[in-house]
Amino acid sequence: MNSQYIKIIFVLLFAIVSCEKDFVSFDSEVINSDNAINFSSNSIEYSIITKSEMVNPVQTNNLPSFLLGSYNHLQFGKSNSSFVGQLVPAQYNHDFGENVVLDSVVLTIPYFSRGVETDEEGNITYEIDSVYGQSPIKISVYRNNFFFRTFDPFSSFDTSQSYFSDGSLSMDENISTNQLEGELLFEIDNFIASSEQINLTEIDTAGNTFISQKLAPAIRLKLNNPNNNFWENNFFENEGEQVLTNESSFKEFFRGLYIKSEAVSDGSVMLLNFASSNTKLTIHYTSDNTTIGDNDTGSTDEVETNQHEYVMNFSGNLINLYENEELINVDLIDQAVGNEKMYLKGGEGIVSTLDLFSGTTFDDNGQELSEFEHFKNFFYDEISDQPIRLINEAYIEFFVNQSFPNDDEPNRIYIYKYDQNSALIDYFLDQSVSSLTINAKIDHLVPLIRDSLNNDKGIKYKIRITEHLNNLILRDSTNSKLGLGVISNVASVQNYKILGGAESGNNRIASGIILSPKGTILHGNLSPDIEKRPKIKIYYTEPED
Repeated sequence: MNSQYIKIIFVLLFAIVSCEKDFVSFDSEVINSDNAINFSSNSIEYSIITKSEMVNPVQTNNLPSFLLGSYNHLQFGKSNSSFVGQLVPAQYNHDFGENVVLDSVVLTIPYFSRGVETDEEGNITYEIDSVYGQSPIKISVYRNNFFFRTFDPFSSFDTSQSYFSDGSLSMDENISTNQLEGELLFEIDNFIASSEQINLTEIDTAGNTFISQKLAPAIRLKLNNPNNNFWENNFFENEGEQVLTNESSFKEFFRGLYIKSEAVSDGSVMLLNFASSNTKLTIHYTSDNTTIGDNDTGSTDEVETNQHEYVMNFSGNLINLYENEELINVDLIDQAVGNEKMYLKGGEGIVSTLDLFSGTTFDDNGQELSEFEHFKNFFYDEISDQPIRLINEAYIEFFVNQSFPNDDEPNRIYIYKYDQNSALIDYFLDQSVSSLTINAKIDHLVPLIRDSLNNDKGIKYKIRITEHLNNLILRDSTNSKLGLGVISNVASVQNYKILGGAESGNNRIASGIILSPKGTILHGNLSPDIEKRPKIKIYYTEPED
């Protein structure tokens, strides 16, 4: 083994032992106490071709959370997000008692929130998370009459049925809007999310009102009772009937709720956990209980009227339905050799693709070759099967195109293998964590850098791909196409289907992209501003002879 390779191995070992991330900062010389080993640190750049593409309807049943509301983006237009979900009772074969009288029916959907301050009386000041926008929206709640089947009858026996964001089950089958909109149970034209603590009150025997419960912020809607008998007919009068005794019969009988959102002005959208046990539909009622007297003493039976609850939770098929106003259709843009502007939008939106090492260059002998060949030859000697240079850091910077105003830039973007639908190895090796996912994976997916002197306008995103490139060199990995999208939660990378996706590759997308209402426009590889074109930048170390 010649001396140059000994030096390379020493540098590698030194980097591992020292755990020094910014190895490049050592500049030109490192001196060992026994032997002088000189090396230099330099950088090299390679080109990228960027293209944008519309995302077909995406699978939205059983997402980790769901969007509800209307979001207006200055460039991409309005997007409405509605929800439909099946319900099951907390208790089957429920005994409602005698002389049942309906009190109220309340739908409760908590926000993601955290308490920030508590006063002397135990009242908590909250902050709510994942609410985008501050303008009112219209919310309507309907009884759903569409039956959501569990399994796909056109696939193998145990294949779950997929439901997509445009209300389809497949390319040939769609949900009828008329079936979603059964009896209207609630409607409000100017709903705005509130971070206020919810105080529930009761009246004591003396007629005084007191606070019985203090709840975290939530959507809390008191539903109507159509024809003054809707809830009585469906539940109280079916006591003991099969429809209330098991899950399959119940889901066939009461098929859940459809919560429709519509824009009023600019709107707002909320990320909600409908699968939480705290999200519930509660029927409050009173009924009589008989206390049996003691026949030996001659006392008579007593009848007490008590308050009760019949609780249902969302379970089974829970589905987001999206309705988009398309102000930009990138499929109509000529992108044969890339684009000037990269478009990114969450939901049933837009992603961009990245072809790394997309150009040609020349080797030391003046021979033209692809950038990918040059990259491999530059860092690795195939003849000796040894590395020539050490990659210290490799990254891509994506600059925000500030020609387009955007008051709500996404904080994070996500890079992934486009055909394999998987995160890069750098994602899995990044152990930077936080109680807030906005601060997780920040070594690999650096959050948006903002201009603090100019209204916090977005400047650029930085994505480190050091280990991805090492894999291309050391493990002879394929230089596959990469995808880029906005993401609401960098931990939400479980993949969901794209309707009509390819048989292999490009048929799934991360849930965090599906659940982001935001969008942005970045400089592409043909941007007139050459300095802001995305490119691969590699800092490396090489031994000096």
